[in-house]
Amino acid sequence: MSEADRVPAVVSAPAGLPDRLGAAVCVVDERGTITSANAHAQRLLGRDAAGLVGRDAHEMLHRDRHGQPLAKAQCRMTEAFLARRAKVGVGWFERGDGSLVELSWLVAPCDPTSDHADTMVIFTDPDRGSDRTDLPTATGSALPELERLALLAETTTQLTSTLDSEEALRRLVRLVVPRIADWAVVDLITELDEVERAIVVHCEDGALVAREELQGPMPPVPQESPMPLSRALRGAASTLVTPQTYQGPPDSGIAIEQQRLFEATGMGSAAIAPIRGVRDVIGALTLGRSEHREPLTAADLSLLEDLTRRTGLALDNARLYQRQRKVAETMQRHLLAQLPSVPGLQMAARYLPAPDDSQVGGDWYDAFTVADGTTALAIGDVVGHDLDAAAGMAQVRSMLRAYAWTRHEPPSAIVHRLDGSMTHLTGVTMATLVFGNMERTVEGTWRLTWTNAGHPPPLLITHDGRARYLTDGHGLLLGTGLEPVRREARLTLPPQATLVLYTDGLVESRDRPIDDGLDQLRKHAASLAHRPLTAFTDLLLERARPVGKRNDDDIAILTLRTPAKENAEGICECD
Repeated sequence: MSEADRVPAVVSAPAGLPDRLGAAVCVVDERGTITSANAHAQRLLGRDAAGLVGRDAHEMLHRDRHGQPLAKAQCRMTEAFLARRAKVGVGWFERGDGSLVELSWLVAPCDPTSDHADTMVIFTDPDRGSDRTDLPTATGSALPELERLALLAETTTQLTSTLDSEEALRRLVRLVVPRIADWAVVDLITELDEVERAIVVHCEDGALVAREELQGPMPPVPQESPMPLSRALRGAASTLVTPQTYQGPPDSGIAIEQQRLFEATGMGSAAIAPIRGVRDVIGALTLGRSEHREPLTAADLSLLEDLTRRTGLALDNARLYQRQRKVAETMQRHLLAQLPSVPGLQMAARYLPAPDDSQVGGDWYDAFTVADGTTALAIGDVVGHDLDAAAGMAQVRSMLRAYAWTRHEPPSAIVHRLDGSMTHLTGVTMATLVFGNMERTVEGTWRLTWTNAGHPPPLLITHDGRARYLTDGHGLLLGTGLEPVRREARLTLPPQATLVLYTDGLVESRDRPIDDGLDQLRKHAASLAHRPLTAFTDLLLERARPVGKRNDDDIAILTLRTPAKENAEGICECD
C-alpha cells in the first residue's frame, strides 16, 4: 500500500483552520485556483495573500528543477487536484522573488459545506536543518490531526529519498525535535548483534545539539529484562517512561546507561518504541520531553509507532543497499588486475567507486605482460553503473587479454578485433578504451604504442613538470556498429616521465565540464612530477576532484613511470 493510500481520502477543513495550523497551508478549488493561504504559506512561498489568492496554483508556482514551467500533464500535484485523491510528493516552486525552493507537499481533498470541491495543500521544507530559524515551535500537547498527517508524509518523503542510514536518522531527528519532543535518542542493533547508542540530540536555543558523550557502545540486551528499552530492543510494544522507571536497582548494564541518560538529560517523560525492519528489530527510538512541558501521552505513542515503522523500512533499505554495494565493490576489486612486476618500470593503480550511485560501475584498468615480452596497458569504461556493468567489464577485459596474448598484432588491430566481437559475445553495448603496449628499445628507452577508442586521452608528465595530453591515435568508442579504421600512435618516453591513464570520473562531474576537469588534472599532475609514484597517484586522485565534493562517478587510474636515463628525448611518431 502506498503512503498516499494511507492518508484519509477526505480531510475536513473548518473555517479558519489553515491559519491555526503551525504549517504552510493553501486551499485550492476544483479549477486549481488558490482560494486562501495562511501566513506560514505566504512566508514560505515569498508572496503575500494578494499575490496568491485568485491565481492559478500550477501556472504561478509549479516549476521543474531548472525553473522552467512544468506541463500540467507531468504535474503530480495537479493530478491529485483533479482526481480528488490524497497524495504526497516533493517538487520545485517559484517564490515571489523568482528564486526556486524545493518543498515536500501533502494534498488532501477537503469536505466543505459548500458545493465547491476544495483541496488543502500542506507544504514543508525537506531541507530544514538545525541552523534554520523556522524550526517548528515546541508544543505541549499532541499534534493536530492534519499536522500529524503532514509530519508522517514528510517523514516518508525524507526517509525514502536517501539510502544513507546516518542521513536518514539525522532527517528523522530534525523532524521530531522540537516539534514532538526536546530529546531524541536512537539505539541501533548492529549486524554483529551489538547495541550502539548512535544519536542523542536535544533542542537548545532553537538549534539541535548532539550530546556525543552520551553516545557510543551499549551493554548487551538481557533476554528476560522487563525494562522498557530492553523490551523495545527485543521488539516489544512501545512504552511511556518516566525517570522513576529507572530509579530502582538496575537489572543490567543497559539499565545503568538509561539511569545515566535520564540524569544527564533531565527528561521528565519519555516514550520508547522499537524500530522494526522487515525481518528483525533494528533498534529503538526514544523521544523525551523536559519537565516544563506536558508529559507524553498514549496519543504520542501512536504517532511514535507510525514514525518508527517508516524509520525501520528506511534503515532496512539502507542496510540492504550497503550490503549489496559492499558485495559489488568486493567483486569489482577482485576483478581488477594485479599489476605485474616489470624491471625498469614503476606502476601504481587506484579504483574509487562513486559513493552515491546505486552500485559500482564498469570502470577498469589492466596491465600485463604478453607473449612477445611487451607490457600491455589498458584503461576502460563500460557503459552503466550496476553489477551488469561490472560483469561486462570483466568480460571485455578477459577478451582483450586473450586477443593480446594470442595475436601478435599492434594495439589498433587488437582493439578492432575486440570491437567486432564485443556486442556478440558479451552483454556490453558500448565502452571506451585506451589500449597500448610498452616495449624497451635497444637504446634502453621505453616506447609506448597506443590506440584510443573514445576515451579521455592519456596524460604525460616529464620530470621537469611539463604535462601534455596524448591526443593522437584517437577513434570511435566501442560498440557503435561501425567499422572505423583504428589509428595508433607511438612515443618514446623521456626518462623519469610519468604516464597517467584514467577514467572520466576523475575529470568530469555534474557541475564541472570535462574541459575544466582536464585542465585541473594537467595542472595538479605537473605540480606533483617529483613525488614518488605512489604518493603522486594518491595525491592526484585527491586533488584533481572538485574541492570539498565527492566523485559523481567511479574512478579508475593507472600510472606508470620510466627509469632515469641521460640524454633521452621524447619523439612522437603517428600513423
